Amino acid sequence: MSSRSVWVCEDFHIATTSYGFHTVTRSVALLGAAAIPCGKWQSPANAAEQVLEHEVLANVVLDAVADAGVERKEIGSLSFAQCRPYTLQKYFATFMAHYLRLPCTGTVAEILGNGMTAGLAFEQAVNDILLGRTRVALALGVNFETATSAAEHMMSSMRATGDVDFQVPFGVTPIAWYAMDAARYIHDYGSSREEIATVAVKNRRHASLNPLAQFRKPVTLEQVLAQPMIVEPLGLYEVPPRSDGAVCLVLADEEVALATGRPYARIRSRGFYHEGAHQISEVPGDMTALIAAQRAGHMAYDIAGVQPSDIDFAELYAPCTIVEVLVSEALGLVPRGGGARCAAEGETSLGGRIPICTSGGLQSRGHPAYVTPFYSFVEALEQLRGKAANRQVADARLAVTSAELGNYNAALVHVLEAVR
Repeated sequence: MSSRSVWVCEDFHIATTSYGFHTVTRSVALLGAAAIPCGKWQSPANAAEQVLEHEVLANVVLDAVADAGVERKEIGSLSFAQCRPYTLQKYFATFMAHYLRLPCTGTVAEILGNGMTAGLAFEQAVNDILLGRTRVALALGVNFETATSAAEHMMSSMRATGDVDFQVPFGVTPIAWYAMDAARYIHDYGSSREEIATVAVKNRRHASLNPLAQFRKPVTLEQVLAQPMIVEPLGLYEVPPRSDGAVCLVLADEEVALATGRPYARIRSRGFYHEGAHQISEVPGDMTALIAAQRAGHMAYDIAGVQPSDIDFAELYAPCTIVEVLVSEALGLVPRGGGARCAAEGETSLGGRIPICTSGGLQSRGHPAYVTPFYSFVEALEQLRGKAANRQVADARLAVTSAELGNYNAALVHVLEAVR
């Protein structure tokens, strides 16, 4: 008898077939969302007036709950993306439960997982519903970092990049490993910086249509190539900005979602894979394959009963242009070695064969790191409800989202379906 847990796509139920566990049948919906535009919100330490994270997030929660059409008393779980260490209010989750006056029978917790932090918080909220701990859960968080000194922020980033005894003394930054990926990709597939840079042009065009985006002025390829180099071959517009942001997602048992009479996104499946490697590893491997994304994607597709060709659009966690190219290949949305060419030819643009990062992506929508995956779910929900206005993907029915830990040493992939 198999010990595997199987997610059945029609009703999104988990069937456990061994060890004496009872079968649990539930279906989870992404029902509502709200967010502030990515940008600069954090107050300098010496500012006369301070913008406080909990006050900003509280207003976002009110908007999200109203968007979902649920009652406050139905909320039984609060799953937070852990705040940046710069956040003044500590024990943030339990403080927010008090600030919002929300008693919970499910979970009140902060979750940390580097770039996957918000994705894992989303998972916790989903699991609380699947396990019957609550019928409505919030996945939420706030990320303030823009007024923190660059030196403090970079020292923290470098200590997270790799082994403190190996990479850190050499000043290896996250952008450096992506730049190495780009150089290898250009070498292996005959691509070019110009071809990869078209991703930045495309994403800025998408961002110009998104009111939540940090940078909304369209740019040309010439302008992208003219920017100062950050790490060869990636320039300023090809890497993510530092961003502040706040998001609240409302998830519910599908029976609750149906009772509201509102459109929503059903969570068809998820896939996860960790290579057992920490971002930059001393163990040689394929720099451009993103094996974790391949395996997590295959798992998500298989469980949902779909193929990559069935996906209508993708919202990917891709800090740099090259990462969008590589993860779109790993998820089978474009051919291996052809992702940059597909971007240059318009296949991944709005109106193209497979629109990618219709929100503007991390380079233009913004990258408030610990809540970045939440913004992907906001975009997916807007598209699947048909409410994305001028950036709407026609007849959007199936979406794929991704989140990563670092250089896609681990990946979390979801398939979502429109229910209108």
